[in-house]
Amino acid sequence: KEGMGCEIKLRSVLRTLHGSNTCCIIERDETPMEKEIASLHRMEFQFSDIFYFCRKGFEAIVEDEVTQRFSSEELVSWNLLTRTNVNFHYVSLRLTVVWVIGVIVRYCFLLPLRFTLAAIGITSMIVGTTVVGQLPNSSLKNYLSEVVHLTCSRILVRALSGTIHYHNKENKPQKGGICVANHTSPIDAIILTNDGCYAMVGQVHGGLMGVIQRATVKACPHVWFERSEIKDRHLVTKRLREHVADKNKLPILIFPEGTCINNTSVMMFKKGSFEIGGTIYPVAIKYDPQFGDAFWNSSKYNIVSYLLRIMTSWAIVCHVWYMPPMVRKDGEDAVQFANRVRSAIARQGGLTELPWDGGLKRAKVKDSFKEEQQKNYSKMLVRNGSQGSLSAGTESD
Repeated sequence: KEGMGCEIKLRSVLRTLHGSNTCCIIERDETPMEKEIASLHRMEFQFSDIFYFCRKGFEAIVEDEVTQRFSSEELVSWNLLTRTNVNFHYVSLRLTVVWVIGVIVRYCFLLPLRFTLAAIGITSMIVGTTVVGQLPNSSLKNYLSEVVHLTCSRILVRALSGTIHYHNKENKPQKGGICVANHTSPIDAIILTNDGCYAMVGQVHGGLMGVIQRATVKACPHVWFERSEIKDRHLVTKRLREHVADKNKLPILIFPEGTCINNTSVMMFKKGSFEIGGTIYPVAIKYDPQFGDAFWNSSKYNIVSYLLRIMTSWAIVCHVWYMPPMVRKDGEDAVQFANRVRSAIARQGGLTELPWDGGLKRAKVKDSFKEEQQKNYSKMLVRNGSQGSLSAGTESD
């Protein structure tokens, strides 16, 4: 018990020192390679230069700032959901009794109610959109489609015991625009559609998800792509531009990260969403992990296991910030625009901004990243060497 108390106090101190989003193990030196090695006043390769790269490698091994974003956020205190530390299975009889009571309440009382609500919401979504989809295109059809989507989304949010706080509603995405948000979970879409309707963009799926997609697209202009079309970036961009060009269509909802991050950071935004044109409406989503972990670790849990974990948590509590619309500036390319939007979302949500691609969740680091560091080092040596030659020539003269 004393050891556990010391550990909790240590974690609290570290949280205070390094912020609430992450608990750092080491203090990194953020000095760029050029400045750090150049500070040694060397004009040619020295064997000791390798220590800089060794230190950076050791730092990455001890505390990798990328892969830790693909696992659940570490909590300061236990929320009576799961045993997060295998070294402490038993603390006290009183705490064990409280945990057992919590398990009974969550699995025997909350889970059946939530499952019933989820079944009602999904069935209503399929039936309602199928019926509305039979109507001819008109303002009445659009109105009924929005009513069905909003009603069913709110039922599904109730199935998760969702408590959502929406801020700055005057900045809500408008028709003909593009809504971009950080991505933590598949339920992000339900969280947003609980407060307004969007046209979804994504890949065609099979099973129950495929049934829902085929039903909803009849009533709402969602943009679903086949797997072969997803690889054709130009075709995807063309279809999205056609959608945005129609100011009567619902705003497109896109998650530019392309994968789920554990809600402590925002990773690289894919530039495709920012090449379409039009107005971008940034949205920041921040979940409170104390009541339930909304992050989907797809490498560890399938969708069924994930939904079971969500529906057996205490609740899903989150904050949603609608941010002022942003447009691409003159002379700004798609990558710069994407980075500017990402920075705004990170600041608003209190998230760490990382330049890394979320695709590293499943793929290895590209060789081009390694070669870039090698090129930077070689350019530095060549530049210093040339400067050294000039200085030597001046002295000889």
